[in-house]
Amino acid sequence: MSKPKYPRSVAETEAQAVVSNMRVSPRKLNLVAGLIRNQPASKAVATLAFSKRRIAQEVKKALESAVANAENNHQLDVDRLVVARVEVGRAVVMRRFHARGRGRSARIEKWLSNLKIVVAEVAEAAPDATAAEQKA
Repeated sequence: MSKPKYPRSVAETEAQAVVSNMRVSPRKLNLVAGLIRNQPASKAVATLAFSKRRIAQEVKKALESAVANAENNHQLDVDRLVVARVEVGRAVVMRRFHARGRGRSARIEKWLSNLKIVVAEVAEAAPDATAAEQKA
């Protein structure tokens, strides 16, 4: 006998990509994640491609992975994908010590983060409805 199949943690119209231990603090990663929340996937990729933040390229790779998972594993339409959720979490913290004067030391904390991107397929809306959302 084999183990029972593990249930999906996301809905049938969603796909996800998870990146663990990214070498950036969660606060900085959350700033980049805020740029792509609730955006269409193609627009989110373009936003990350032209972002000046160092970590934006790794977030872009994770987003492209989520889109590829949606297309290949779950047969979702790439043109109708929207970034449904971007979750940023705290991973381990590397602690290092820096020598200071008079025999003292100071602690340096090097933060790592976890990232989870969930893309969802949405039904096509009317063109005038999306224009009204962009104005708001």
